[in-house]
Amino acid sequence: MTEVCSIMWSDEDDDTPAKCRQRRRRRIEMRRHAAISASGAGALRSPDQTEGSGESSDYVREGKRIRMLEVAGDMLVNNSTRTSSGEEESTAVKTLEDLTNGPVYGTMSISGRSREMEDAISVRAELCRPDINLKRPIHFFAVYDGHGGSHVAALCREKMHVLVEEELMRVNHTGESERGVDSRSQEESWRSAMKRSFERMDAVATSTCACGSVGHRCGCHSMEVALGGSTAVVALLTPEHIVVANCGDSRAVLCRGGMAIPLSFDHKPDRPDERARIEAAGGRVIFVNGARVEGILAMSRAIGDKYLKPVVTSEPEITFTKREPEDECLILASDGLWDVLSSDMACEVVHECLKEGSNGSLNINAGQSTQKDEGGEPLYPSRSVLAATLLTRLALGRGSADNISVVVVDLKKS
Repeated sequence: MTEVCSIMWSDEDDDTPAKCRQRRRRRIEMRRHAAISASGAGALRSPDQTEGSGESSDYVREGKRIRMLEVAGDMLVNNSTRTSSGEEESTAVKTLEDLTNGPVYGTMSISGRSREMEDAISVRAELCRPDINLKRPIHFFAVYDGHGGSHVAALCREKMHVLVEEELMRVNHTGESERGVDSRSQEESWRSAMKRSFERMDAVATSTCACGSVGHRCGCHSMEVALGGSTAVVALLTPEHIVVANCGDSRAVLCRGGMAIPLSFDHKPDRPDERARIEAAGGRVIFVNGARVEGILAMSRAIGDKYLKPVVTSEPEITFTKREPEDECLILASDGLWDVLSSDMACEVVHECLKEGSNGSLNINAGQSTQKDEGGEPLYPSRSVLAATLLTRLALGRGSADNISVVVVDLKKS
């Protein structure tokens, strides 16, 4: 059966030309969302098997989710849709006039050909203004890829940014590094704050049941607490640096001058240093449909996975990268993208999307009827949304069988 999504408008009775145009634009966007999902998977599935979120119920199936988010700055136009299952999804769109005060980015997250949606995305523009960053804003971006259920990824989406903010605000930094006196100490402060955030998040994940109860106070089997886990790749964007903390096989890539620069490294059990760490902790790497920890988990680090501790650790690897004028974009994505797409190709696609004066389907200002609504406004709020959408469709076309979640940050405009 299909489910019908409805949109509740607070200004439903306001029939001014501006409001009518705004509602018409959103209806077109929803139909486009459904068309994106249908065309991306249509080669292997019939339309009624394709996920989507829109007015046409032909593209909507129970248990399937597609989310699109475009946010920049402080002033957002928020709308909520509630599915028949009761889950609320939100889409936030930023107009082009308001993109000067915050990061410009686009995200896309779909379940793809997987039965369950276990990915989660979290974005917090201007998360905080700590002393360590000289009271300047820090922007938070994260992708979580759950396994053994979606509850750990959902917990990370709800809690991780809160823990990161608390740890950063606790750092007492006087700003000597701004004068080049103590840059090493500053970097260590960032690393320590991120490491403590991941430790605290892991403690929450390993003590929370899938039903939401803490510890064993519920009637669920004790293994409900132990079985779930999630990857976590978190990027903090400041005016001078990009700080990335990674745990698992989600990935962050920086596009600099058209070249892909890895900001994280996948934690796979067959990675030589990871395999040595696993064996030193008393674990084994068994090859069952690929390298797996104890023949079970296809990654060597994760948040949660209580039953595989201490072999599977939640300690993140952290990179501290100075921003350069040649930096074009930052890409964060789950392995649903990276399993079928190289970092170089992803950067090439995004580079073409973000390039000014790009032609054809990559130009959101091309004036084509398929890319503008009836009021003449572009369907894609920014090129970064277009880039995230194309990466997702490309991964689907290349046969990705996993959930696909992508975040693209335009560093030229952020």
